[in-house]
Amino acid sequence: MQYVPFGKHGFQVSRLGFGCMRLPTKKEGEKNVVDQETAISLIRRGIDGGITYVDTAYPYHGGESEIVVGKALKDGYREKVTLTTKLPIWAVNEEKDMNRILDEQLKKLDVPYVDFYLLHAMNNERMDKMQAFHYKDFLAQALGDGRIKRAGFSFHDDKGAFLRILHDYDGWGMAQIQFNYLDDQEQATEEGLREAGKAGIPLVIMEPLRGGALANPPKNVSELIQKNPRRRSAVEWAFAFVADYPEVATILSGMSSQEQLDDNLRIFSSLTVGGMTEEDRQFVRSLKQAYLSRMPVKCTACQYCQPCPQGVHIPEIFQCYNASKMFDDAQRFLRRYRELSEKGFDASQCVQCGACEAACPQHLSIIDWLQQIDREYQAAK
Repeated sequence: MQYVPFGKHGFQVSRLGFGCMRLPTKKEGEKNVVDQETAISLIRRGIDGGITYVDTAYPYHGGESEIVVGKALKDGYREKVTLTTKLPIWAVNEEKDMNRILDEQLKKLDVPYVDFYLLHAMNNERMDKMQAFHYKDFLAQALGDGRIKRAGFSFHDDKGAFLRILHDYDGWGMAQIQFNYLDDQEQATEEGLREAGKAGIPLVIMEPLRGGALANPPKNVSELIQKNPRRRSAVEWAFAFVADYPEVATILSGMSSQEQLDDNLRIFSSLTVGGMTEEDRQFVRSLKQAYLSRMPVKCTACQYCQPCPQGVHIPEIFQCYNASKMFDDAQRFLRRYRELSEKGFDASQCVQCGACEAACPQHLSIIDWLQQIDREYQAAK
């Protein structure tokens, strides 16, 4: 495992962080729940393998993630990691909710404090809300009484919003942004990343594989990767791109299997800051163009649009649609969409209420896409 300083905080952190939004699950009745035994074993194996950063949040796995993480960090594992969770801004309706929710999270994690506490999925609208609720006073109180060691924010909006939030508070200990070679000019952007570095604010990266899309490339991308003399896998290229930036402290990976964990530990044993050559960077730019020519909907399956009031399984619809376009496999789309339709989860159930678009961190035109996808299905079935 490679380690770097976590900004100016005086400690080292593993380059690979364990993101706990996609833990292994199992069926329990009609629901998917976290497979706690497997998840706890996986998290601990990751820590034993050198991971020192664990990230969770209030809504992950329907609120179950924090509980499972707390259990995984028993038996001496808590002392080995930097632990981060996040304040769900959407659940804050008055100032006192911030303290109440933090206390609830500490109880679920069964810890007296967290190392980093982030304002979750910040954007311009949520910044207005946090300012109105005097978020700085709340953070000062939580820092003062020791419930949190450092404050930060995670982010989903555009560069302007990122810079506004970045410079609104001089106590930020870190920022968490979505960054990968498809999104280097989206959301916080490379320019925002550099600005954070200049401000001395270390970055934690989420979605380095863009919801897994970069791990399972379409044929045209795979052919490019196979021909490259570096002999790196698709996952290696994606991680190497992000790890190249000195502003980046830790790169989160949502590992849900032993195979994924072992592969990531292998990859991060050698990734270093500045490890990409100019030829490598040019190659990654070619991968980006190959991807963008094939992926119609830029959905990362983050689940923020769920649950839909009408029961539409939006991420699953986009996933099967993207897959069909990327892999030239129309039958895959028809089979999966038919299954969703039979359960009443398809796009025809959409009443265009707009709740999904208001919640989407990617700011996708979800309603338009759902209508187009349903039209294509009706025409092809």
